[in-house]
Amino acid sequence: MQNRLMRCAIGWVLALNALHLDAAAAATATEAPPPIAAHGTLQPLFAPWDNIEAAIIEVIASARQQVLVQAYLLTSKKIATTLLAAHRRGVEVKVLVDADQLERVDSSVAPKLAAGGIPVWLETKYQNAHNKVMVIDAASPKAVVITGSFNFTWTAQHKNAENLLIVRNNPALAERYASNWERHKNEAIPYKK
Repeated sequence: MQNRLMRCAIGWVLALNALHLDAAAAATATEAPPPIAAHGTLQPLFAPWDNIEAAIIEVIASARQQVLVQAYLLTSKKIATTLLAAHRRGVEVKVLVDADQLERVDSSVAPKLAAGGIPVWLETKYQNAHNKVMVIDAASPKAVVITGSFNFTWTAQHKNAENLLIVRNNPALAERYASNWERHKNEAIPYKK
């Protein structure tokens, strides 16, 4: 009888814990945002066969207002040079990088970007700030979103199997990515030289 009562009590405790966990999960879960209508063009690229780095540089060079960068790794000197050139011609350029990768990878160009006057923030909240995203001119009808597995590195272009998607002329999508970029920036810390 005592074993039966003990099993019953344990069962109730487990059931209450499960209910508590389900309620907590439901309270923290958010509903998926509504789909965004397909507009504009999609350009899928695949490394090492397609020159993804050149395509990214072309998009940055066409920026008129703003370039937002989220990078796990950012070591490409050509991309850095193009971001600095955009900054010098008056385009607002802002960069988020994974703090651990900046610390581990000596070839990161984030210090060079910061030295050139581009604001850089370090993402420290996540085990991996693994986004590889650029948002160009989000407020414009010609907005561009760049995303995929492609790290902004020489190795991603020349040694890895990678993909990248360039979405042009979809301002609603660009605004969603820009809002996410801003949310991450608000959690990040400014890079100090």
